[in-house]
Amino acid sequence: MKRRKAREYVLQFLYACEMNENTQKICNYNFLQEEIEKFWERNYEEQNSDIKSFANQLIEGTIEHIDIIDKIIQKYADKWNIERMITIDKNILRFSIYEILYRQDIPYQVTINEAVEIAKKYSTKESAAFINGILDRIAKEEICHNKSAEK
Repeated sequence: MKRRKAREYVLQFLYACEMNENTQKICNYNFLQEEIEKFWERNYEEQNSDIKSFANQLIEGTIEHIDIIDKIIQKYADKWNIERMITIDKNILRFSIYEILYRQDIPYQVTINEAVEIAKKYSTKESAAFINGILDRIAKEEICHNKSAEK
């Protein structure tokens, strides 16, 4: 449950950045660190360092790879323009794709399940199914592609 809470914070952070049109600005490392610090000041009630640490890792990794991640979303989101996606769904996809592609310490099935549960809580049932479908395809195709490239 700690990691789910961390993922929910990541969603809040990414959502706020997008609503404030800061997504491109936070690609600057120093600006990103300032924004993360401000975020935790606003969420001062969260005292668990494990939650904060995991959330920070996901935020930093997602932002670092956001251009690649957005291209992957566009590739797998059949007939959906990323700019027209529900902001919550897009950001759940973003941090989940980061986990799937860059965090081999987390089984992709866990990541997908967490993303679906978060979507059910913060978005819609349709969104949960949409996110599940996209992440499942990405996990199967990108992981298989990466494994075959390693051989």
